[in-house]
Amino acid sequence: MSNSTLNTLPERPASRRTRRGIDWKSFTRNYDLYLMLVPVLIYYIIFQLQPIYGLQIAFKDFSASLGIWDSPWAGFTHFERFFSSYYFGRLIGNTIEISLYALAVGFPMPIMLALLLNEIQLMKLKKFVQNVTYFPHFVSVIVVAGMINVFTSPDGFVTTIMSWFGGEKASLLTNPDYFKTIYVISNVWQHTGWSAIIYIAALAGINPELYEAATMDGASRWKKIIYVSIPGIFSTIVVLFILQIGSLLDVGFQKILLLQNPLNLEASDVISTYVYRTGILQGNYSLSTAVGLFNTLINVTLLVIANTVIKRLTNNSLW
Repeated sequence: MSNSTLNTLPERPASRRTRRGIDWKSFTRNYDLYLMLVPVLIYYIIFQLQPIYGLQIAFKDFSASLGIWDSPWAGFTHFERFFSSYYFGRLIGNTIEISLYALAVGFPMPIMLALLLNEIQLMKLKKFVQNVTYFPHFVSVIVVAGMINVFTSPDGFVTTIMSWFGGEKASLLTNPDYFKTIYVISNVWQHTGWSAIIYIAALAGINPELYEAATMDGASRWKKIIYVSIPGIFSTIVVLFILQIGSLLDVGFQKILLLQNPLNLEASDVISTYVYRTGILQGNYSLSTAVGLFNTLINVTLLVIANTVIKRLTNNSLW
């Protein structure tokens, strides 16, 4: 067959078949890896996707006897009820204040701890500090709340120290002025070491030649941190900061509920505790679902805004 005849033959439409064949071969060759995804997919379908069906409760007058589908529609009645309620201002104010307080104090702490551990040369001392700071993360929230109640009681450790400087020997958790500080400081103590792990891993990925070059240029240890370490983990800091903003209104429900009492309610009542009180204790599922949906929408909005703004400022983002 001549070359001219070969050139006039139509192209083989086998590219799609080839791609499909390659995909299928890849699947059969790595089937064990795909099987590992099955439990994760089942988990997300059952606990993440299926509950979305229940969001319509926020727009209905839910009745357990009628079920979700047959309950009558109520429109935005429950949202309007929440926005016009007496507790709305207090809930939003406390949630935002505690969240911003925790972000301002708690977010830099793991970064500073990771930078400190990165500068420690003695491996035994480094491992000791890591173990000591990691341990509180694995302590139960109930145990932590119990410790806080004991330490801040009238005869507690913290109260006794404060009395040496003129403070009153009274339970600190009964004073609304101390609640937010107690909550944030206990969170920092409990989670700083664990949160520093990802920064320590990012610091380990920095090229050692950069530190050697800085040493040859006469840079001090402080300048190495400023000009080598921090820029090396800057993208990690940005990503975690965006994620933190995206969960800004998700204040720790369990600890707040355990530390909450009628005397500090004006400072400790947040959106999550209100949802628990109205939904679980009072059985008002439609209102609590509406409040929870409102909280989620605010978090998603903050996540998108934070990602957009930070992307324009630093060229680092989640997407």
